[in-house]
Amino acid sequence: MSTSPPDQETVQPDAAPASVDDYGLSDAQIERAHTAIEAGDITQLEEIAQSLHAADLADLIEELTTDERVILLDTLGGALDPEVLSYLVPAVRQDVIEHIGPKGLAAALSELESDDAVEIFEDLDDDFQQRILTQLPAGYRLVLEEGLAFPEASAGRLMQREVVVVPAGWTVGQTIDFMRSAQDMPDDFYDLFVVDPKHKCQGYVPLSRVLRAKRAAKISEVMETDVRPIPFTMDQEEVAYLFRQYGLVSTPVVDDSGRVIGMITVDDIVHVIDEEAEDDLMKLAGLGESDLYGRVLATAKSRATWLTVNLGTAVLASLVIGLFEATLSQAVALAVLMPIVASMGGNAGMQTLTVAVRALAMKDLSATNAVRFIGKECAVGAFNGVVFAVMTGAVAWLWFGRADIGVIIGLAMIVNMLIAGLSGTLVPLGLEKLKIDPAVASAVFLTTITDVVGFFAFLGLAALFIL
Repeated sequence: MSTSPPDQETVQPDAAPASVDDYGLSDAQIERAHTAIEAGDITQLEEIAQSLHAADLADLIEELTTDERVILLDTLGGALDPEVLSYLVPAVRQDVIEHIGPKGLAAALSELESDDAVEIFEDLDDDFQQRILTQLPAGYRLVLEEGLAFPEASAGRLMQREVVVVPAGWTVGQTIDFMRSAQDMPDDFYDLFVVDPKHKCQGYVPLSRVLRAKRAAKISEVMETDVRPIPFTMDQEEVAYLFRQYGLVSTPVVDDSGRVIGMITVDDIVHVIDEEAEDDLMKLAGLGESDLYGRVLATAKSRATWLTVNLGTAVLASLVIGLFEATLSQAVALAVLMPIVASMGGNAGMQTLTVAVRALAMKDLSATNAVRFIGKECAVGAFNGVVFAVMTGAVAWLWFGRADIGVIIGLAMIVNMLIAGLSGTLVPLGLEKLKIDPAVASAVFLTTITDVVGFFAFLGLAALFIL
């Protein structure tokens, strides 16, 4: 229930309620920007850019062509909101950074919170990093250098160094006065972390509780002791799991001795969850990262590696087909129906594989429930195998007028879909056991297994029945 001060009336705004269309960058705004650039209307372009949230302005920059992007950046000049850089995809951000140069980037980084600055800074090449560092104040330069000293994709890289810590012996009044007078406070924070004289975390106090408590109350009296400090070496995916599992809003990051050195907030975790989900999705397709804005040659090169691997597995499947050349020559129907078995097995396997990889990432699949999961997926594969065996067998019989062809494809369908369910679980579990990211290599192994098994089962049975 919402509340308002007793001496004020609640004013109902004379406006329509917000809808989904009120958020994000609209097609009309994009079109207006294109028109303003084509007409050389700098004033109109400035008005459009300044009316947008940093995230929406980043989307607009991504929508523009390279030449249009240069015009917009030149128009904004030093008025470009530094927050825009943190919202841009890496490929476009690199183009923007090259345009604004070391001096412009250094000025932007110095206005960002440390976690956002480190995220942008770490993607630069070594030479550009050194050029940036020479443009920064000594204190901020140290923050960036220390940020890069932490392991990549770790809590240390993810955290922001600006954190509010208070001693347990302070009163609520002292704490509020401190927050009002301190010059280096974070822009946004939700909890105060309570530390002992050695700077080790003893608990936390939600900011809302501080505002509601009496000024004379001790911080130790209102703090929560169920705090979950995160070591700076923890992988960001593990950090995201902790936030999801325990409903955290913010949490302190500690060094090897347990001293608080920073904090991670939930807005950072939203980006991590999005990044990790995208990473798993791309890896399942054999891609390193989203290349929507990448250059043609770079995109082609990034995809060539896994296409080469897939070519090798396709050759392996072709060799299996070659073993049954004599069988194929006896019945043209086999060549027509053969892809159906492999395709159904591959799709069924990918369904299981997707569930398994996601479950592993979310820690829902472990050694304790793996056997039950494998059994369930095998049963699903067998059930669907029987259903589609009857369907395809009947179609093949009617199509070619041969009952034996229908029986062959039906039996092969059951075998391959059962193996697909089994492989879709065992492949990612096996890779996880070997400390290999299941999202990277699972799909290649799975498609190879279902193709080879599908062709071998179908043609092998045909050889037994027909020859």
